[in-house]
Amino acid sequence: MVSSQRRQVRRVLAELIATRGIMPLLMKVRNGGHWTPDEKLELIRHLRRMVRLSPYLIALLLPGSILFLPIYAWWLDRRRVRRGD
Repeated sequence: MVSSQRRQVRRVLAELIATRGIMPLLMKVRNGGHWTPDEKLELIRHLRRMVRLSPYLIALLLPGSILFLPIYAWWLDRRRVRRGD
């Protein structure tokens, strides 16, 4: 169980580190610049990474989320079971 938790922590941290460059990219248009097609693709990649992390982050940001962690762990475990098994 501990190794699984560590693996998930490493995964979340790796994804968060990979999205580091999103803020300057988002602020480019706000500061009067324009996105190039390559920058638009990079933005899409960053947003997809963040969407994959959203279940983890939502569970941690909600008030009282510590109470829901056992339920959340059960739900994540249930998703690994293939449909039809």
